[in-house]
Amino acid sequence: MNTLVISTSSFDIDNNPPLQQLRQKGMRIVTNPHKRKLTEDEIIELLGDGAVGLIAGIEPLTERVFHASPQLKVVSRCGAGLDSVDLSAAKQRGITVLNTPEAPAQAVAELTMGFILSLLRQTASIDRAVRQKEWPRTQGRLLAAQTIGIIGLGHIGRRIARLCQAFEASVIAHDPFASQVPDGVALVSLERLLASADIITLHLPYSTDTHHLLNTGAFAAMKPEAIVINAARGGLIDENALADALKSGKVSAAALDVFEQEPYQGPLLDIDNITLTSHVGSLARESRQRMEIEAADNLLQGLIKTGAIS
Repeated sequence: MNTLVISTSSFDIDNNPPLQQLRQKGMRIVTNPHKRKLTEDEIIELLGDGAVGLIAGIEPLTERVFHASPQLKVVSRCGAGLDSVDLSAAKQRGITVLNTPEAPAQAVAELTMGFILSLLRQTASIDRAVRQKEWPRTQGRLLAAQTIGIIGLGHIGRRIARLCQAFEASVIAHDPFASQVPDGVALVSLERLLASADIITLHLPYSTDTHHLLNTGAFAAMKPEAIVINAARGGLIDENALADALKSGKVSAAALDVFEQEPYQGPLLDIDNITLTSHVGSLARESRQRMEIEAADNLLQGLIKTGAIS
């Protein structure tokens, strides 16, 4: 019996028509027993029972993983990013790699907008103060008065641009590979964006070229009281440098949904002017359901195309 592995920390198998089709075709489904991001050794162990298909989370899919999984034919990422997959190694071994770039875009965009509005109006700190029997008259800032700097104009970045424009904010962006630019958005150099934007939000893939894109130098180049948001990938920000920038006041506030090491245990936990969430960008019910169904359908079609099933 062919085996299909689902390595995401959670997955609604019962309400997924493509998965039921795969079951009807004789596929055995193996799920993630740890209910968290898997290590390299753990995904090797999970795939070790002759898996031909994988619905992948964000675990490292390396040359070592593919070498240990000779029957693997198709990897279907439940999500947009492919930075956790060694695409060159997959290609060399004839493994088809697919993803779902559109499905999580609205959810991540809306979370980002929630971060922006909350940080501008300081709702989290006001909430904490009120619970301590205080009654602060905190003066926030209007989104309409800000310049938003978007780094990465893919599916999510373009949505952020349109949503911010709906609030009458000015939007600039940096993306040397942009194929579509929303009306009214100015493409600028990274240096100009850092110097001009009141709010900087990241929506680009992680790679060796983008490792610590926002570092000590980048924070020093930002406007006073800049706000920084990362709902893209851990590793894009030097977290220790961000901690220093927040403590010094160079960056007035930040929000991170992703981290270099997850669960996160670093110095940002002790800083008040930052919002930290547990990689929940795509975890809106409607987006998650669409993403899981698309990932399963991608896998189904990929396995049929490769001849692994008929």
